[in-house]
Amino acid sequence: MTELATDPRKISREAPQYNATLIRREDETESLCYVWVRFDGDPTPFDAGQYMTIGVIADERLVQRPYSVASPPHVAGSDGYEFYVRLVNGGQFTPLLWRLPVGHPMRMIGPKGKFLLEPDDERTHIFISSGTGNAPFVAMMRHLLKEGGPRPVVFLNGVSYERDLGYRSLVEGWERSREYPVTYIPTVSRPKDPANASWTGRTGRVESILPSVLDELRLTPDNSIAYICGNPDMIISAEETLLARGYPEAQVKKELYWPKGKEPRGAAAA
Repeated sequence: MTELATDPRKISREAPQYNATLIRREDETESLCYVWVRFDGDPTPFDAGQYMTIGVIADERLVQRPYSVASPPHVAGSDGYEFYVRLVNGGQFTPLLWRLPVGHPMRMIGPKGKFLLEPDDERTHIFISSGTGNAPFVAMMRHLLKEGGPRPVVFLNGVSYERDLGYRSLVEGWERSREYPVTYIPTVSRPKDPANASWTGRTGRVESILPSVLDELRLTPDNSIAYICGNPDMIISAEETLLARGYPEAQVKKELYWPKGKEPRGAAAA
């Protein structure tokens, strides 16, 4: 296990591979944070839903990992690219990221990915995510707001603990004000844990509450389209539910954080 205090790897402050800078960081919990990385030169255009790969040189080797962008494309030049990251104990990259001070140079490449919104689709969008898999959906909604064409969204996010509900205040604020037409449905999978003592919302893994949400909100293949992002087991289960309900495969969009069976070293316990 790679502990932050004992990680012996030396992070290079200067390297020819560096082309960006860590410009901001906000901690959600001790193991979840939002970071903003900005190119030193002109920003690279991207579409909401795509991901960038960020990294540093440690022990003379580039260590990097891809993350979905949570910020909208129009702020890349000013605010940089926002990422929602979980510290992976025993991981290769995140223990290095947690040690970086704001202002440290980094390597960033991209964008990549085809997890994109369908053009001109006014059906209800079912966003299904686990853990930090909510990030690309936040980017999509921010972008649609900027473009003046927000689409109706049912936003499901499953976590182990209430404290892990990233972007909760943002999405709940949109829901309350109706600035964005979103129905936010978070769920925790460990309701009996003392850390969730104050939780009064839904319980169970996000894929387990999907059938009841579809029934309650009367979501069907005729009036909705589904997008799923998170760990592969959740995606497979949620997809099976949707296909059994008659959703065509083309109407179930998927973004795997890693291929099934190839979890990153020191896989997060989300």
